[in-house]
Amino acid sequence: METAEGRPAVAATLRALSAALGGPAGLWVKESSARNLRHRDFLAPRAALRAAFSGGQVPPDVIAAVTSASGPGALRVRGCQQTGAGLAVQLRRPEAFRQLLGPPPATQPPPAARPGQEPGQEAVVLHCPALRRPAALAPRHLRPVLLADHLAQLLRAQGGAWRCCRQLRVEWPCGGATSPDAVSALKQALSRCPYAAACEPGAASLPEDVVCKVHLKSFIQQQGLAGLRPQPGCPSCRCSVVHVVSCEEEFQQQQMDLLWRILDPGAHTGSVLGRRRGSQPPAQLCRAPRRFPAGAAASDEAWTEVIDTLTVAAIRFELLSTAHRSQASSISTKGTKSGAFVMYNCARLATLFDTYQRAVEQGTYPPLPPASTLNFSCLREEGEWLLLFNYLLPFPEVLQQAAQLPAPSKGLRITANTEAVCKFLIQLSMDFSSYYNRVHILGEPFPHLFDQMFARLQLLGAVRDVFHRALATLHLPPLSQI
Repeated sequence: METAEGRPAVAATLRALSAALGGPAGLWVKESSARNLRHRDFLAPRAALRAAFSGGQVPPDVIAAVTSASGPGALRVRGCQQTGAGLAVQLRRPEAFRQLLGPPPATQPPPAARPGQEPGQEAVVLHCPALRRPAALAPRHLRPVLLADHLAQLLRAQGGAWRCCRQLRVEWPCGGATSPDAVSALKQALSRCPYAAACEPGAASLPEDVVCKVHLKSFIQQQGLAGLRPQPGCPSCRCSVVHVVSCEEEFQQQQMDLLWRILDPGAHTGSVLGRRRGSQPPAQLCRAPRRFPAGAAASDEAWTEVIDTLTVAAIRFELLSTAHRSQASSISTKGTKSGAFVMYNCARLATLFDTYQRAVEQGTYPPLPPASTLNFSCLREEGEWLLLFNYLLPFPEVLQQAAQLPAPSKGLRITANTEAVCKFLIQLSMDFSSYYNRVHILGEPFPHLFDQMFARLQLLGAVRDVFHRALATLHLPPLSQI
């Protein structure tokens, strides 16, 4: 069964529930709060039921169909009942733990895709103009640089590192300076394009330093770009180009993209990912002071790496946790909503497993058994289901949605969910910290307590892997101490 179905997913479960209920996928709501998860995992709200069924009453045969809902990647239903809030569904939780924490199903790997390209999609080219002039980087460029780097990681792009950005762990493919021959060829191509003013009869002479004047407005009107929505996967487009710029450079980059279209028709669909005004990085982040803990020497390499990582985490979370279309940051650099708090909880997990490993070497605990032999029915604490249902289960979909670059709805400007990973990590850290403070993982070394301890270690090992994979998209290494 698991081999055929593969890894469970939220979207697959929603599709199975919707098919059983006979309604659209948006009819169901995935619960996320600890309060609601005590009673249900999914809910079809009462208002939606009234629109789908006479009097809002779900027939018994439909309830039976929902209870037996199944499909590739869908979690199995334990029970379904109509309540005052709507149609409530609870999953078979021990089975869900086993599917997500047990040995992976033996599925065939998908065909390899080119870097930055998902199967079935055209290639994506990220262009960050600020990184072409590293010596001219200014504070206003900091967020576009980090944003482009984060998108590149999400799209699995590879490349070298700009030396000037290495402290912020920004990696970008290095390119040499444009050759004089390339510049000359570009000038000739521009001067010959049909939208160049120099090609028009009776055109006035141009200054010596001006190659030509191009009527971009005429090109936009002729091509219908003002309201055009490019179709993903269009066979006439070889790739999609996304220019990541600050708000001051957005208009200029839109002009550059139009010139590119003129010179190479049909080669790509371009879009600009900009940033609203009033979103400069705070001055304290530009200074990024280092503070060492009491008694630690500044020359201590281990502590230097810890402080460097925390500094980079603070900057990245401050600048990337806010949607690029928003002017104000919703994330603080202090308290439980900071990059430092995320790194702290990652280090707590590292300490937990280091402590366990030392205890195994000393003979206090036995080694962790194979996942296929663990008893996941021992995981009954509400925080354990919260970690699995809200984080382990949807994490692949969070990464997929964060990497999606939709076509522009109007003109060349696009929006993207670039804040998704930071917000996910912050919420995961808060819920993990609450659970870890409340539950004692490594208990007394009594054999009758080992089943629960092993199941919890397997769960937290999966949580640790999610931390590491999410931090990797931000170029942040996991901390082993703090």
